[in-house]
Amino acid sequence: MTDESTPEATKARLLQAATAHVPFDGWSDVTLRAAAGDSGISPDLARALFPRGGIDLAVAFHRQGDALMCERLAALDLSALRFRDRIALAVRTRLELIEDPELVRRGSTLFALPQHAAEGAKLIWNTADAIWTALGDTSRDINWYSKRATLSAVYGAVVLYWLGDTSPDHQDSWAFLDRRID
Repeated sequence: MTDESTPEATKARLLQAATAHVPFDGWSDVTLRAAAGDSGISPDLARALFPRGGIDLAVAFHRQGDALMCERLAALDLSALRFRDRIALAVRTRLELIEDPELVRRGSTLFALPQHAAEGAKLIWNTADAIWTALGDTSRDINWYSKRATLSAVYGAVVLYWLGDTSPDHQDSWAFLDRRID
């Protein structure tokens, strides 16, 4: 089995193809079918890889962003930064890796629906956990929970602010982030 034919590689191809359709059709079954057609993957295989359709595509997109952020952070020497600056850099890195804010806007809309709100909250928690883990957090007590809960609230607020930010290079968002961390 070649690397291109693994389930993970096929999922990545479907996700990449889906991003062109999300601005028009959201994270939906319509997007999944269109992505399958664009990538030459059978609709049955696409459904098997993303059984809940659009919601699974949106989850995969979010997780991909977390993985890219962790890779980017692992390549940096953050030892000279204060811890609050490391956190700000991690959040900023996570958002700067997003090529099209409309994909996040559509995901935020999807995860705001009552039937998907728990999944959205879990993804934000996982992002906060990924940040703390990437920054070397070794706490195993109540601090483990409080750090992630606090960062989840900060991250969620910054994402919503960032989605509406029209300032050059999102400078207002980064100032907002700094105020939240302070």
